[in-house]
Amino acid sequence: MRKWVGLSVCVALLLISGSAQSATVLQLQPIATGVPNVTYITNAGDGSGRLFITLQDGRIVVFDGTQVLATPFLDIRTLVSTGGERGLFSVAFHPNYAINGFFFIDYTDVNGDTVVARYSVSANPNVANPNSAIIVLTQQQPFANHNGGQLQFGPDGFLYIGMGDGGSAGDPFNNAQSLDTILGKMLRIDVDSAVPYATPAGNPFVGIQGARGETWALGLRNPWRFTFDRLTGDMFIADVGQDMWEEIDFQPASSVGGENYGWRFMEGNHCFNPTTACNDGTLTLPILEYSHLTGGCSITGGYRYRGADFPDLFGIYFFADFCSGLISGAVPDGLGGWTVVPMLDTALAITTFGEDEAGELYLGHSSPVDGTIYRLTTVSTLAAITLQSPADLSVLTSPPTFAWTPDGGTNNGFAVDLSLAPTFTPFWSTRENLRMTVTATSWAMPAAIWNRIPAGRQVFWRVRGADLSQQPLNVITSGQARSFVKQ
Repeated sequence: MRKWVGLSVCVALLLISGSAQSATVLQLQPIATGVPNVTYITNAGDGSGRLFITLQDGRIVVFDGTQVLATPFLDIRTLVSTGGERGLFSVAFHPNYAINGFFFIDYTDVNGDTVVARYSVSANPNVANPNSAIIVLTQQQPFANHNGGQLQFGPDGFLYIGMGDGGSAGDPFNNAQSLDTILGKMLRIDVDSAVPYATPAGNPFVGIQGARGETWALGLRNPWRFTFDRLTGDMFIADVGQDMWEEIDFQPASSVGGENYGWRFMEGNHCFNPTTACNDGTLTLPILEYSHLTGGCSITGGYRYRGADFPDLFGIYFFADFCSGLISGAVPDGLGGWTVVPMLDTALAITTFGEDEAGELYLGHSSPVDGTIYRLTTVSTLAAITLQSPADLSVLTSPPTFAWTPDGGTNNGFAVDLSLAPTFTPFWSTRENLRMTVTATSWAMPAAIWNRIPAGRQVFWRVRGADLSQQPLNVITSGQARSFVKQ
């Protein structure tokens, strides 16, 4: 199931509970808004640093690092059907894109059929040539849902295509287990040796009578998102479930293909059709699953984090649920298994994750109007702040100099707040317009502020700290406030 709806944004932070990540807090930084019905985010691998965002309606737009460019990279809205779960699903840039300018897209055409097509960039690097299309593959879809739609180039240079089982419910034609159709499969094709493509000789079903040689793995219901670990080459497949179970399937880089991931015999680790004795021992079971009873209904697969900006996240596989908005991480347990860690609870309709050239991660919130692209970041670990002087309950005859000590951490901006009540509603603060205006660990009160305080009045003060490199600011407040009396 995958629905295109808009949800309000409400982001709450959760601590990562894995042993190596106990102090890290995940945060979403919006980088682009007003992108309707986002379906995928990726990079071209050409050193430009750009992000390419596919929209359900048939457009690909470019984020140049500061804004989404007004002119689409590609606009095929006249070729795309968008009803139900249809639309433009993904784009994959050829490993030699910087040289040959080729990229591939997956969409449903006006007849509702799946089309994989190759296009070329124009002389303008931010605009493709709309007349360069070469149809690579077309597959008739019996129903409007379960189209798959993900394209990825693997470490071997071949193009991988995720195909859903053809839709409806329960895979009524048993497509996922039938070798004579590419529905319900992971495909692997060679787009370099022939036009539109060749079937790699090493594919596991080549030469088997009646089988489609393009098939690399079978038994998939709707592999909406799958990705390769850029460090190891392992494949993670997030397969959207039927009534109860969402699953993550895994294929090691050493695989020679041929895995059967179980659908429709099984949904996750549980018998589906038949309801008993469904696994003869040849099925490859998911590494992780979760139930719809927790509020989820449709898994959105992501990436294993291999960037350099957030070392505490290194090696975590990120995924989310479209219905609940919960972002989770799959953490290796050191014994060959994985543990699911809830990482960030949101009210976002998360349709996709994305990865930039450096391995940093992004996600898309889908909405017909206010779709948003977020960058995954972390909140810095802030240090406790110890107030030094003046001493508590000091009686002062001149403007004081406030001093404090941060206990390590990443605090590099501070604010001093003054209040006339211990409940602390500041009547004045160095923090104006949400900006930390003091970067030292002391602050001398100006005479103009001192003169505003009535004689004999007790004044309470505190200090707040932040890491100025984090936006929005995460702020830590010193412990119990101190006070002084103006004589």
